[in-house]
Amino acid sequence: MKIHILVIHGPNLNLLGQRETSVYGTASLSKINALIKTEAEKYGLEVSTFQSNYEGALVEAIQEAKGKYDFIIINPAAYTHTSVALRDAILAVDIPTIEVHLSNIYKREEFRHKSYISGVAIGQISGFGVQSYLLAVRAVAEIARQKKETGGNYVYHK
Repeated sequence: MKIHILVIHGPNLNLLGQRETSVYGTASLSKINALIKTEAEKYGLEVSTFQSNYEGALVEAIQEAKGKYDFIIINPAAYTHTSVALRDAILAVDIPTIEVHLSNIYKREEFRHKSYISGVAIGQISGFGVQSYLLAVRAVAEIARQKKETGGNYVYHK
């Protein structure tokens, strides 16, 4: 049984490789998506990616994931610190979600230290650049492996 992951990229991430490269690196979003897909293939995982600058489109993508995806990896970008709507959507669909950030949000401006998403995610990975996404894919692979071995539920803490 294939594990399906939806990777969601929030606002302004379409400009990766062009904006604030000292913070976000030089890889474009298409390059990051290709790296994510390559990493997922190593573990037999299937990945779909989605990016929007609009909060409502992100909420709809989360809602539409129910019944189609086993995991969500989300970089909510600026909406991390403002969006109760994204938090509520993640909570509503009850799909294990990993929050990722390219930069270490806790080493940045004070307003970035608060995440509305972390409280409903199974984990958060930040500060490793592109590797943040790849580490999240590996986490999904490990959780799925443990589930298969135990014949039980996914192994993580809610």
